[in-house]
Amino acid sequence: MIIAIDGPAASGKGTLARRLAARFGLRHLDTGLTYRAVAAAMLAAGADLDDAEQAADFAENVDLSELDRTTLSAHGIGEAASRIAVVPAVRRVLVERQKSFAAAPPGAVLDGRDIGTVVCPKADVKFYVTASRDVRARRRFEEIRAGGGSLGLEAVYDDLARRDARDSARSDSPLAKADDAHLLDTSDLDIETALSKAVDIVEGVLNA
Repeated sequence: MIIAIDGPAASGKGTLARRLAARFGLRHLDTGLTYRAVAAAMLAAGADLDDAEQAADFAENVDLSELDRTTLSAHGIGEAASRIAVVPAVRRVLVERQKSFAAAPPGAVLDGRDIGTVVCPKADVKFYVTASRDVRARRRFEEIRAGGGSLGLEAVYDDLARRDARDSARSDSPLAKADDAHLLDTSDLDIETALSKAVDIVEGVLNA
């Protein structure tokens, strides 16, 4: 079984994906971390983020089994990742690697921006998880503060606005809701309620 979860940053899709994977005994891949891993490797090597060929080479060689969420969640890495994520050559490489991950037994939950539309268009269940930008900015602000960061709420909001614009306007695999995806707005939902709604939908598909 493959579950595809898409949505903008800080919508709650990552937490939901991890919980669903645990609930149904599936592997999980946060595809956003794959781009962050490439960006982190390039930054560490002093590579030019605007060099598409070099970025694609890094994408071929990054170890997807070593995705440290804590390290890769750094704000600077996120900014760099959003730059290389619009490079078609990088997307082609990582999408193929993500497809291979999803295809391996016993199945997987993948979350990102283009899972239901590009990576796993035939996924058994698709979700599009969203929330208002105000709510998402507050969530991200709290995450940054909990991690010892000092970025202000207004700066976080502006950063999300830029990322939303880049993700939705890019020519290659833009952020979009698949036609057959279940919309889940978490603006007013806690994780347990969101998870319960998602589990009901998945179990409905399994029992159909």
